[in-house]
Amino acid sequence: MQGWIALENGSVFFGDSFGYQDTVEGELVFNTSMTGYQEALTDPSYAGQILMFTFAQIGNYGCNMENYESNKIQTKACIVKEWCRFPHQGEENFDEWLIDENIIGLYGIDTRALVKILRSNGSMNGLLTSEDKNVETCLKLI
Repeated sequence: MQGWIALENGSVFFGDSFGYQDTVEGELVFNTSMTGYQEALTDPSYAGQILMFTFAQIGNYGCNMENYESNKIQTKACIVKEWCRFPHQGEENFDEWLIDENIIGLYGIDTRALVKILRSNGSMNGLLTSEDKNVETCLKLI
């Protein structure tokens, strides 16, 4: 299913959705770690934000509660370049975990281009959706 993120500067990135299906608004932030995706998503310092990972593939070691920093995912949404469908360990894969936690995921976009926008323009809010919504209408809401 298609999903997209629109930034307050008018930039729109189309990709594919995974995880929970919904629409959220929040500040877009990024994380450059190669590991620790569960710790980052459950870290209270990311509460209410849209967290984007810059590492090429997220979810390769699965998901389980022993890697939580708090009792749930704190972010509103998660953006990745690619997610691993068949991890080598863990209780569930990344998609299943996001569904269980009611968190939207977006993949298949150029995360490096998004990082460049944030680094050039500073903090920016965005609207991320996996629902059938009009882009122009949503840009007015940000």
